[in-house]
Amino acid sequence: MNLGCVPQSAFARLGPAEPLTPVVLAVPHAGRAYDPALLDAARLPLAALETIEDRHADRLIDAAVAAGAVALVAHAPRALVDLNRDPREIDPVLLRTEERPADLRMTDKVAGGLGVIPSRIAAGGAVWRQPLAWAEIAARLEAVHAPYHAAIAQALDAAQRRHGHAVLIDCHSMPPLPAPSRARLVVGDRYGASAAPGYAAAALATARHAGLGALCNRPYAGGYTLDRHGAPARGRHAVQIEIDRSLYLDASLRAPGPGLAAMQALVAALCAALGALRAFAQAAE
Repeated sequence: MNLGCVPQSAFARLGPAEPLTPVVLAVPHAGRAYDPALLDAARLPLAALETIEDRHADRLIDAAVAAGAVALVAHAPRALVDLNRDPREIDPVLLRTEERPADLRMTDKVAGGLGVIPSRIAAGGAVWRQPLAWAEIAARLEAVHAPYHAAIAQALDAAQRRHGHAVLIDCHSMPPLPAPSRARLVVGDRYGASAAPGYAAAALATARHAGLGALCNRPYAGGYTLDRHGAPARGRHAVQIEIDRSLYLDASLRAPGPGLAAMQALVAALCAALGALRAFAQAAE
């Protein structure tokens, strides 16, 4: 079992010890703590592994956290483990034949190489030099995936105890959408399964008020995080936001750019708008 690939601090909890608002933020794909053992195990260079990051999406939440939101932010990179995937979404080609569990889930994401452990990426093909031992995959899930989602659940529990309802905003960034779409932000609520209708509507209205074109559930409806934590009938509402990364990165899409402050203000505005929807939360309960 090789735990050397896992950074000492796989994720961080930010914000006040007691939730000042109903909102919990999650940032699963912006981790940049590439351990040398991970890079040694990969056949792709760091530059290729970085292409599946939501580059600097962790910076988008700064103003919201300063205003009182709690956030769970991954430091472990997506190449190590994808925190927005079901832990059973494992590409069989990653595993030695004799070690393949019976309950693997073959989904479109797995078929595309982006399961809970990425197996191939568009920037370079196969990620790993050789098949991984099941013990290695299980160690990554146990050290990073399970505690990350447990921390989200704990933060939502605390928010709901204090405020009567809780709202999870799962924060991502996306490449610019191709024409004819003019959307710069996509809101996902699993087609209404992870949040009462008012939450997606409020997020869309907030984005459009800021001058951004916005779509709902197309092409991103949300993933495992929303499936696991969204429970509108119990006053738990979860939405995903995807922000066009050209809005907050520089022209190379590598470093924070001049638009970062505006997008930080937008995320803070989204938190305020969704956190205020007490009527919808109570109706769902």
